[in-house]
Amino acid sequence: MGYKVAVAGATGAVGRELLRILAERNFPVDDIVALASPRSAGKEVSFGDKKVLKVQNLETFDFKGWDLGLFSPGGAVSAIYAPKAAAAHCLVVDNTSHFRMEPGIPLVVPEVNASALKKAKKGIIANPNCSTAQMVVALKPLHDLFKIRRVVVSTYQAVSGAGKTGMDELFTQTRASFVNDPIEARQFTKQIAFNVIPHIDRFLEDGSTKEEWKMAVETRKILDPDIKVLATCVRVPVFIGHSEAISIECEKPVDLRKAQDALRNAPGVILRDEREDGGYVTPIECVGEDDTYVSRLRVDPTVEHGLAFWCVSDNLRKGAALNAVQIAESLVEQKLLGKDSPLWKQ
Repeated sequence: MGYKVAVAGATGAVGRELLRILAERNFPVDDIVALASPRSAGKEVSFGDKKVLKVQNLETFDFKGWDLGLFSPGGAVSAIYAPKAAAAHCLVVDNTSHFRMEPGIPLVVPEVNASALKKAKKGIIANPNCSTAQMVVALKPLHDLFKIRRVVVSTYQAVSGAGKTGMDELFTQTRASFVNDPIEARQFTKQIAFNVIPHIDRFLEDGSTKEEWKMAVETRKILDPDIKVLATCVRVPVFIGHSEAISIECEKPVDLRKAQDALRNAPGVILRDEREDGGYVTPIECVGEDDTYVSRLRVDPTVEHGLAFWCVSDNLRKGAALNAVQIAESLVEQKLLGKDSPLWKQ
């Protein structure tokens, strides 16, 4: 059985990745449509190697009869059109931040909390922030073993997390620096080429940024409401691939060998922890990969029951498009997708 799938925001970086991954993973598609803003209507995008889709106008599209909507058009647009799709019994997986903390809308990383999909009573499922998604995949097996109480994380986030304009700015500034042209900061608050910026999203009253707040509240919603999270989120001059230095404090005594075994066997995780030159994974090595990579695993002797590790992942895949498609695959496995879905009978 195949499904009718609508991809909203299809001309953006995540939207194009959604189309690519749906084709790569042979998601059971009977029909597919690419949707975007009126100004993008009529453009063409690729679905797999052979099929080209002409983009249709999201604002006038009728979702009646469509099974699945994969949304990445921006939060303000999702706020309007995701509920319209859900009202037409088109189940929505939304990549924006708009619905993540809304009660009654599950926030899902399939390797961590796929069972929450059964609670999608409003017909909308939220995809978490890219930096949160890879972190909770790595934390889940450790939490199951040792029960994590506190997480301290510093992120090193690629410019693609800010979209195509962020990638363009890094490229333009890098080129300008070599030919001695003026460097302008438009997308970011300071020069990003050959620099790092400890500022992602807007500042909140307590001095943290909204990106840091997202990591804390989303981790609690996905993994455990009792976990405390302190995040420092930094933009770095890398095109694709988020990195994170993570330290955890646990309720139970930690055992390094057990932690290594748990990570090796965890879905979506690859442990590469060779204590030698190059025996770790960097962001450039994870581009195009589906898994979250963990390296530099070691006991933290400065706190009771502490572990520290390094974590990298392709933010356009696991941090966005791949996770959305994995949610769709989990919906199929749990028989929650389609016109006969029990979600529409709740």
